Amino acid sequence: MRSPSGNPLDLLALEVEACRRCPRLVSWREQVARERRASFAQETYWGRPLAGFGDAAARVLLLGLAPAAHGANRTGRMFTGDRSGDFLFAALHRTGFANQASSRARDDGLELHDAWVTAAVRCAPPANRPSPDERDACLPWASRELELLGNVRVMVCLGAFAWRAALALTRERGPHEPRRGPMPRFGHGAESREGGLVLVGCYHPSQQNTFTGRLTPAMIDGVLERARELARA
Repeated sequence: MRSPSGNPLDLLALEVEACRRCPRLVSWREQVARERRASFAQETYWGRPLAGFGDAAARVLLLGLAPAAHGANRTGRMFTGDRSGDFLFAALHRTGFANQASSRARDDGLELHDAWVTAAVRCAPPANRPSPDERDACLPWASRELELLGNVRVMVCLGAFAWRAALALTRERGPHEPRRGPMPRFGHGAESREGGLVLVGCYHPSQQNTFTGRLTPAMIDGVLERARELARA
């Protein structure tokens, strides 16, 4: 558990890390932490909800789905210690948002520049599938993060689940015109202006996408470079 401080983002992180709102997620994240994967049997798992992390002055926020059971639920930092994170942090490094290309542990020296990484759901879910109710219970954490991250202009949504969560989240923000017509559909490279932010879609950097070539390094780099361009506009 992190040490208390007067920083509002640190205080919010303490609240997030103590959350027990969703019984199914609490049970699963703690079960995984007890019954550790054999390759990590000697490690102490985090086993709690995760706050976002990065540059408090960030203009670009990356929104994922949820912590991986043996990745962030083990290491205690979003996308850290799993294959999805390997792909994502390598891209953030290539595009100048990170000082190094990999992330293995909370104290490995990784620093983000002009970027904040967080997730729609803060606990590892069974089968990596949180329910809509669990998503909605978690969204207030992201809403409060956005309030404290006053420079965010662009939200990169990693996958369709994050896109839908971002639409729900930005509907609460204003001022904005009442929506006319259907909700914007997710797609890689899709863009939509919502609640004072620009949402940009990106396929999730899961192995299912990266191993099959559905998401390539050039594709994710293009989204990140576009996000920087939009943030500077």
